[in-house]
Amino acid sequence: MNKVHAYTSQVQPNELVERYGPLVQRIAHHLLARLPASVLVEDLTQAGLIGLLEASKNFDASKGASFETFAGIRIRGAMLDEMRRGDWVPRSVHKNSRMIAQAIDQVEKELGVDAKDADIAAKLGVSLDEYHTMLREVNSGKLIGIEDLGAGQESVGSDEMLDNSPLDGVFEEKFQHHLATCIKSLPEREALVLSLYYDEELNLREIGEVLDVSESRVSQIHSQAIHRLKGRMTDWQR
Repeated sequence: MNKVHAYTSQVQPNELVERYGPLVQRIAHHLLARLPASVLVEDLTQAGLIGLLEASKNFDASKGASFETFAGIRIRGAMLDEMRRGDWVPRSVHKNSRMIAQAIDQVEKELGVDAKDADIAAKLGVSLDEYHTMLREVNSGKLIGIEDLGAGQESVGSDEMLDNSPLDGVFEEKFQHHLATCIKSLPEREALVLSLYYDEELNLREIGEVLDVSESRVSQIHSQAIHRLKGRMTDWQR
């Protein structure tokens, strides 16, 4: 039996919620900035609290991570799972997402340089404005992010990964190294947006203020960055 951190097994659910409720709220509001207006913060919070309780039952101190780090991964994963189960994403959004990633990959293989907006739009056979609209719809209508690239944070928190077999560790280490390399190869502005969003945890409006562009434009840049990464990391998606 795994050695579970003593305080997580002894703390009552109401004490756990009181102690880590602010963490759940922070993650919920951070995710909310990427979702349609129809998604309520209360729905995310409820799913996150379930993730928190699950984390308290499964936390293994011998793995080396702090409980807050482990819980954060489980909380965010629970929120994402709940939204995906809701099946509120239109098929057209999934289709456009695949088309954009494929177009970026094809253009970059053909030209040997970073694909520009106009090149991608031309490959898709749409106008630049139509392409930008597609990016906004994909970014607001789909949970699109680092976790969709194949072995992201939610994988780290899965039961399979908690078994921590040597092969899992090697795979995850290689994935993270390749992901870091691909992010460094992104156009400067796209890499900056990802850094501000995932590392600094700024929302789209705050990033827009930093870059002096509209929130809508930040949404486009974020979406294009993720699709560019998807095209460059096809072999890692599973």
